[in-house]
Amino acid sequence: MNTFDITKMMDVTKLMSEFKMPGVDMETMLGSQRKNIEALTAANRLAFEGVQALMKRQTEILRQTMQEVTDATQGMAATTSPQEKLAKQSALAKETFERAVANMRELSEMVARSNNEVFELLNVRIGQIMDEVRQTVVKG
Repeated sequence: MNTFDITKMMDVTKLMSEFKMPGVDMETMLGSQRKNIEALTAANRLAFEGVQALMKRQTEILRQTMQEVTDATQGMAATTSPQEKLAKQSALAKETFERAVANMRELSEMVARSNNEVFELLNVRIGQIMDEVRQTVVKG
């Protein structure tokens, strides 16, 4: 895959430092943008780690479910009377439903925690940006 990378064509930092505007501190502006990129990189890393943890847990749940299905099938085969089979099937259906709800709750809580971590990180950076703007206005 061939992607276009403008940074290889020119040094953006050098270009920006040569660009002078009255009343604008380009070094401060570049530093702020660098912090923005660092915050976004950290947010992406947190989001990726959250997705990895979610996928790992989903795999564990699938493995556990497959084992339970195998065990339940073997248990049903050992049952002789229709009443006993019906009782086991009812109990199994109830347990399966309750476990599925608990697993969904756990997975949704994992997603919410991951999202909150990313949001908090970005929220801190937004607060820093506001402070930087306020300081810039006070200087000017």
